[in-house]
Amino acid sequence: MVSFAAAAEGRAVPAAQGVSLPLPPTAGSMSLEEALAHRRSACEFALGALTLDEISRLVWAAQGFTAPEGRTAPSPGATYPLEVYVVAGNVGDLAAGVYCYRPVPHRLELVTDGDIRVPLADAAVGQTWISRAAMVVVIAAVFERTTAHYGKRGERYVYVEAGHAAQNLLLQATALGLGARPVGAFNELGISHLLRLPGGEVPLYLVPVGRVPRF
Repeated sequence: MVSFAAAAEGRAVPAAQGVSLPLPPTAGSMSLEEALAHRRSACEFALGALTLDEISRLVWAAQGFTAPEGRTAPSPGATYPLEVYVVAGNVGDLAAGVYCYRPVPHRLELVTDGDIRVPLADAAVGQTWISRAAMVVVIAAVFERTTAHYGKRGERYVYVEAGHAAQNLLLQATALGLGARPVGAFNELGISHLLRLPGGEVPLYLVPVGRVPRF
């Protein structure tokens, strides 16, 4: 079994390094009704790489801004407790590594370089199929942002918001003709070590995304 802590000991890089993403379009070729009808959970992926344009649309769907004070997913009291990370392994024009999504200015900032898909799958209770996804989106949360306003009940609101963001992401993947699947079974400490999450951030959701095999 891969050691989570050892796998996370790759070379750290300044957060300022990363890539600006192309602006996502606000219209597509698939209707919401079609996306809902065609959405399926996928655990088989083809080898093809994802593009930066696809990554841009996916992370924007999860937590992007749609107005100066509004995002794609509703948030209790506009507290926005979620943080979105991209574990890239096979993405064109994007080096393998862990990236944090910054909705403003719609950019990925490099947290640590290197392909961690295999140890990530190990941390997800050995679900090896996860390592075959081109990338894995990790939705984490800072509960304090919401509980500071709503007390203990704010914890429920954070989980609800994570569900909103994940569903947006899954529907966007479907609209792009990609395969994706939500994953909730994982070792939280292991994922935190691998992604080098700051203190106070908790991983809530993994969403592997990749190309769909053509039979």
